Amino acid sequence: MDSQQHIADQVREAVESRTALALRGGGSKAFLGEATQGDTLELAGHSGVVDYDPGELVITCRAGVPLAEIRELLASNGQHLPFDPPAFGDSATIGGTVACGLSGPGRPWAGSLRDYLLGVKIVNGKGEVLSFGGQVMKNVAGYDVSRLMAGSMGTLGVILEASFKVLPRPAKELTLAFECAQQDAIQQVASWSARPIPLSAASWSNGRLKVRLSGATTETEKAARSMSPDECTDDTEHWLDLREHRDGFFKNETPLWRLSLPATTPPLDLEGHCLLDWGGAQRWYSGPESEASIRETVEACGGHATLFRGDNAVPRFHPLPKAMRLLQDRIRQAFDPHGLFNPGLMGPAA
Repeated sequence: MDSQQHIADQVREAVESRTALALRGGGSKAFLGEATQGDTLELAGHSGVVDYDPGELVITCRAGVPLAEIRELLASNGQHLPFDPPAFGDSATIGGTVACGLSGPGRPWAGSLRDYLLGVKIVNGKGEVLSFGGQVMKNVAGYDVSRLMAGSMGTLGVILEASFKVLPRPAKELTLAFECAQQDAIQQVASWSARPIPLSAASWSNGRLKVRLSGATTETEKAARSMSPDECTDDTEHWLDLREHRDGFFKNETPLWRLSLPATTPPLDLEGHCLLDWGGAQRWYSGPESEASIRETVEACGGHATLFRGDNAVPRFHPLPKAMRLLQDRIRQAFDPHGLFNPGLMGPAA
């Protein structure tokens, strides 16, 4: 019996017995979300590349294939996943990457995981194997259902396969550093983003703004000179450390909050430490402020706050407006009518 059939059979058995299932890929992001219960459905064994044609810039792989293996394969052909997802460990799989929907430092300029997800094959909550999307950018009329899987945390179905658009790696990348205050960094990145500069990432922490330029060698070097940085290198280690949370900012026992905000939002009035990513649109906060204070402050700026790590007594996700919660529940009901997949992982139903 092949692994796809085995997974589908396990889901059908769970449907018949109304047994909840806790979906597990590599387990590298098991800390995300609320606690869930159910029989563990192991997916890492469903591995392998189904189809990859470098000339077509598309790769299709099974959910259990390690993310590191895909990165290595693409790199050998001078290509990459433009959304540059974090792995948070060597065991990360493609299925878990899609389910968590996280993107790397270049997300505002390159796009998100959802933008490059062309199609998926899943097992839904009725035990049916369904395919959505395809292997080209324009393949649907109406809503692209496959993109619902990005960030769904496994609550809509068991991902069996995923197809992605890939792109050539940039010919040149430079990292520029500037000494400046947080507000100055926010304003400067906004100014650069409005200009024809090959900006591909921007972060700020402890009075130091770092910017990445990616593109053709000539235009990248020319842009770097025009920006007059305090320092300019071709070292990419900073962006890997930021993506994988290996930066010193993340190495403490204080709860870590992920704040999503309009990029030009001024520095927040929160006691503690803040690191800006995505040019200010994603901010990481650790400090003594209460959950209520953090969420009220962020919501007043038009954003939302997620408890990323730590303090299991605090709700992970920002409360949704009632209309949005009802819509989310209707989507879950359509895909998983018995509520068997990762129950409670994204919080209680409306």
